Amino acid sequence: MSQFAINILFVGASFALYIGIAIWAKAGSTKDFYVAGGGVHPITNGMAIGADWMSAASFISMAGLIAAGGYANSTFLMGWTGGYVLLALLLAPYLRKFGKFTVPEFIGDRFYSRTARMVAVVCLIVASLTYVIGQMAGAGVAFSRFLEVDATTGLIIAAVVVFFYSVLGGMKGITYTQVAQYIVLIVAYTIPAVFISLELTGNPLPPLGLFSDHSASGEPLLSKLNEVVTALGFNAYTAMVDNKLNMVLFTLSLMIGTAGLPHVIMRFFTVPKVADARWSAGWALVFIGLLYLTAPAVASMARLNLMTTIYPDMAGQVENYDAAASNAIAYGDRPDWIRTWEETGLITFEDKNNDGNIQFYNDSTDFADRGWQGNELTVNNDILVLANPEIANLPSWVIGLIAAGGLAAALSTAAGLLLAISSAISHDLIKGAINPRITERGELKAARISMSIAIVVATYLGANPPGFAAQVVALAFGIAAASLFPVLMMGIFSKRVNNKGAIAGMLSGLTFTLVYIFIYKGWFFIPGTNNLADTPENWVLGISPLSIGAVGAIINFAVAYLVSKSSEEPPREIQELVESVRYPKGAGGAVNH
Repeated sequence: MSQFAINILFVGASFALYIGIAIWAKAGSTKDFYVAGGGVHPITNGMAIGADWMSAASFISMAGLIAAGGYANSTFLMGWTGGYVLLALLLAPYLRKFGKFTVPEFIGDRFYSRTARMVAVVCLIVASLTYVIGQMAGAGVAFSRFLEVDATTGLIIAAVVVFFYSVLGGMKGITYTQVAQYIVLIVAYTIPAVFISLELTGNPLPPLGLFSDHSASGEPLLSKLNEVVTALGFNAYTAMVDNKLNMVLFTLSLMIGTAGLPHVIMRFFTVPKVADARWSAGWALVFIGLLYLTAPAVASMARLNLMTTIYPDMAGQVENYDAAASNAIAYGDRPDWIRTWEETGLITFEDKNNDGNIQFYNDSTDFADRGWQGNELTVNNDILVLANPEIANLPSWVIGLIAAGGLAAALSTAAGLLLAISSAISHDLIKGAINPRITERGELKAARISMSIAIVVATYLGANPPGFAAQVVALAFGIAAASLFPVLMMGIFSKRVNNKGAIAGMLSGLTFTLVYIFIYKGWFFIPGTNNLADTPENWVLGISPLSIGAVGAIINFAVAYLVSKSSEEPPREIQELVESVRYPKGAGGAVNH
């Protein structure tokens, strides 16, 4: 059986499962659509949170970015993991105690303001739409390779699949689909990692293999990797970061952005009790940890495999790396996996010195003495995890499995984000402001229509994303950090912050962060509209657009506090409400006001 047929078998079977679950769990009410009826078991919910959380950015892109940047890009790992702990401890139980369907609904009621609710809707849509761009882009990458179509066609196929099971099932269908997707993605991620760890280190546990000896050379794996990459002009894989301010701000932005992401927060409204929300958080951390402990090993081994594929003499014991680097493989002898990925346009080759060999190196370093005239191989970071089994010559069924896993990761998070967008439009905007008397049937119809429109917009923007999947997602985290996280924290832990402060804080944090991002990434992410090149020399105080969310959050907190202090206190009943929410000893079901 051909590799294409095996891919179709694995991907087709998984899609049939997802759509079948959506039909079985079709939402018949707004409560089913928004919070899955409010009766999801904590373990089930924890697994669904894991799938919702581990998006294309985690499955496809994070390891690719760590592989490309080494220790410098481990901030993705630290920020996302730490942020989930922050969410579980400081927000989830209290929001569940409040017992509403959506984040904007909480903000509107806590700050006794329809305007605050509408501003929160805008913040939620901007953050979620930016996030879903990354998911759709990641799904397009996976589809383009494994179904052997171009990236745009892959993106459209992904959109059609998400449309069927998200629009039909709502939160109820998405919850049980995500359980299946978690199982698919974690098996798909760990099995190739085990094979590759065994092949490179002899250790079947990838997290331990990362700190084991490299089998071919006898050196510690990370030491071997450092020698290989530095011989090709790259920074040492384990080198310390120069700009520590940017690193701290980026990690902080990811952490607090995590805690402000509405599609994850919504998951805690689907369980019966506050205690179940806490247990869901604990189980989710276990399920998330399985992948996040494996990712650094996958990244390191992928980078070493890639380099030693291009420079085979570097794999074993090497006394002279200059000599090993001069013996790159000929382009005509490139392995099949490079040929396959070239068809997608995600690997490109240009023979700059016309020697017929592949020179893959950091061409900001001068290697003219080797006869090199520039880097000749461009590899999209988002493909490394998907290509890893092929690079390591693993069996065809493993490649098919990771195809299904990568798509499961992208589609599961895309579905959660689209649900957050549709609920914000139908429940908070239409029912909360435009037409409070809308019937439940009408609201459900509006939710499905708004989700359909969101899918179309996300697909269009996903065709030209402003960066790799994980980078686009990091922008979304920054937007959530600057706009939603501060107002949620102040809404729970401060009785003094009032409606004027909340509105001013959200608007100032969101506006500042978006303007800074658009200056470097293009206005509204439209290519070619950026004012400055997105390079460290142009960043203000060396702060990247990916890190600016932390600064936006500080501005949000400061503005909200100052405006609140200079205006009237919140009503007494609101202060009493805040006091009661901080002691989450019990809660009823999520209610529809």
